[in-house]
Amino acid sequence: MPEEKRQLPLWQESILLVATALVLALIVKTFFFQAFYIPSDSMVPTMVKNDKLLVQKWSYWSGGPERGDIVVFRDPGNWLGGDVDESANVVQRGLEVVGLFPSGGHLIKRVIGVGGDRVVCCDAEGRTTVNGEPIDEPYLADQDVNADQTFDVKVPKGYLWVQGDNRGNSADSRAHLGEPGGGFIADEDVVGKAWLRVWPLNRFGTIPGTDAFDEVP
Repeated sequence: MPEEKRQLPLWQESILLVATALVLALIVKTFFFQAFYIPSDSMVPTMVKNDKLLVQKWSYWSGGPERGDIVVFRDPGNWLGGDVDESANVVQRGLEVVGLFPSGGHLIKRVIGVGGDRVVCCDAEGRTTVNGEPIDEPYLADQDVNADQTFDVKVPKGYLWVQGDNRGNSADSRAHLGEPGGGFIADEDVVGKAWLRVWPLNRFGTIPGTDAFDEVP
């Protein structure tokens, strides 16, 4: 007569189920997508402060970010300063580690230039140019303030030049020109590409792409 399979006690089964769920959550966070929240108004009107979103990672499995992508990235050198939300409790911090609670301590901006690009602001109409091609950016909060800060940079290989859609209220690459790193962020600091807004519910939906950079040589 076959030996009856021994069943684990309920408490052990519960621990096993929780551990399995956490491992799966870590795998999803590492390779597929992760939750974040918008910490400022720098991406208005595309995103507003406290929006909750999922960032997907599969777009960059075989290549780096492209012009026009909205990316979440790790702070490349005290860009956040002291502006980090420390209000999360222990449970929220634990869930954040496994990707089940929106993370802070990161920044979100739009990629304007990739390695090898020359990015200049601005032409006679106040538009940013990339490799000599003027960019019409319909997602900007206010086109008129785009030319408030002029610059002319060459993006190093393996780096990105990023700016917020709300150009008048975004401490992006332009604000860090004179610092170590020159305002560029490394491709390897990018966590992923903004994909899905999950909160608030009345704005639920995928994050739209842009064809603004299609004519850049």
